[in-house]
Amino acid sequence: MMASPSTSPSPTQRAIDRLPAHLRRYVAAQDYDAYTPRDHAVWRHILHRLADRLKDTAHASYLSGLAATGIGLERIPSLDEMNLKLEGLGWSAVGVRGFIPPAVFTELQSLGVLAIAADIRSHEHIEYTPAPDIVHESAGHAPILADRRYADYLKRCGEAGFRAIASVEDQAVYEAIRNLSVVKEDPEATEAEAHLAEERLRAASASRRYVSESTKASRLYWWTAEYGLVGDLADPKLYGAGLLSSLGEAAHCLTPAVTKVPLSLACADTEYDITRMQPQLFVARDFDHLFEVLEAFEATLGWRRGGDHGLEEALRARTVNHLGLEGGLELTGKVVARIPARGELAPGLATALARVEGPVMISRKGTAEGSPWPGTALVAFGRGVLPPRGPFSLDLPSGLFLTGFRVGEHEVINLRGHQDGRPLDLPSWALLFLSSSLPSVAGGPADPGTWDRWYGAQGTFAEGEAEAQARTRKASSLSPGLAGLYQEARALREAGDERRLQTLADRARAYPDEWLLQAELTELAATLAQEARP
Repeated sequence: MMASPSTSPSPTQRAIDRLPAHLRRYVAAQDYDAYTPRDHAVWRHILHRLADRLKDTAHASYLSGLAATGIGLERIPSLDEMNLKLEGLGWSAVGVRGFIPPAVFTELQSLGVLAIAADIRSHEHIEYTPAPDIVHESAGHAPILADRRYADYLKRCGEAGFRAIASVEDQAVYEAIRNLSVVKEDPEATEAEAHLAEERLRAASASRRYVSESTKASRLYWWTAEYGLVGDLADPKLYGAGLLSSLGEAAHCLTPAVTKVPLSLACADTEYDITRMQPQLFVARDFDHLFEVLEAFEATLGWRRGGDHGLEEALRARTVNHLGLEGGLELTGKVVARIPARGELAPGLATALARVEGPVMISRKGTAEGSPWPGTALVAFGRGVLPPRGPFSLDLPSGLFLTGFRVGEHEVINLRGHQDGRPLDLPSWALLFLSSSLPSVAGGPADPGTWDRWYGAQGTFAEGEAEAQARTRKASSLSPGLAGLYQEARALREAGDERRLQTLADRARAYPDEWLLQAELTELAATLAQEARP
């Protein structure tokens, strides 16, 4: 019996197969056949007008970048078409549903993967939507990737966002933004529901005890990759995806109503509001300028600074982060206490002891070692020596004195200690590490894949009942008869016939409020009339 020929994976499947397992579960199929004729009309309406409006106002790589990344003007692009082009640029694209967690988005970006929201905005929100959609994610983000310098910036900006430390309140803000985007794109959502969603976002933002590293990273990303201008301050060009994908923003951003200021690190301290057009934008001198600001921002992060600064950031965040100790060893867990030393032990480090609440994962250079420890881990800073096994006593320059019995590589029992004569409240059973320095304190687990296998959500990323309901309502809002008219309009555009157009226009009068269909027919009539002229 002859074996059937093997089927090679599609370009998109190849991109998915390259992803770490903990990221693959956030991927959603594009389901290209689910796009309605009106969805394609929305795409065409936006892209034609954007291409016309942006030919003189966007960065020079925009128009050529559309074709270079597999994006056409007439219909919604397939991810396979995009990936065939993106592979040559060192990038790829995968489909997702709505707002995915920030850490997932930034990790994907650091790997050179665009997370493309598979849905498309409704025709009611054709000018602008706060919800992620394929117009924004593909036609906004992808074209400028044709500029290699900018593409490198986007990856590195993703890594900075991924390494930044997020607070517990940042999660509440993420959930509120996700909820708002769902409500905005639900055709049956009431004004009261929209108002409540906006109030929830305001309340979540107000709940923040401080501005976290992650929040500052999102602001930097917003004012550059999303809403950035580049070039001369008096005559800048658009390169941010939010500007390149919004008819309203693309026109509004260059008017005198919008203040333009030179890009600086101040953008990381500047708030933004996703529910309205931006009143102020930052202008980069060129794409090298983006790297200058990004490098200055990275220098503020615990990921780069480590030491007391990193510990304090992790301590007030109340989230899972990881400490990078000397020698490449890493501890993932929640920093819950820091005991100051009697003086500086290393540049930027004046901590005698850091306490990390379990579960604690030990890793080296991003690869976990063994299973997580369920209890507490302690890091004593300073130079000292522990025996391989048996009793020990440590007298460290920090003023810390510890005694106990070492039973394993890091496990100790009967732990006791004091600092300059003051007794310390220490767990009698713990992991104990010695390190003379603290090079890094970064956001999230050091080995996200292993941490996800132990503690992450099971199965695929749940989009949520509200998101599924909004998607169903949107699909059902288009009647078969109206869908047929959109389909016929597209067929006429491809093979024009003025007599059929008149019949179609007569039938379309049954839908006087369907402005997009009327606009399609008006444009089609003008095109056919022009083609008929001798």
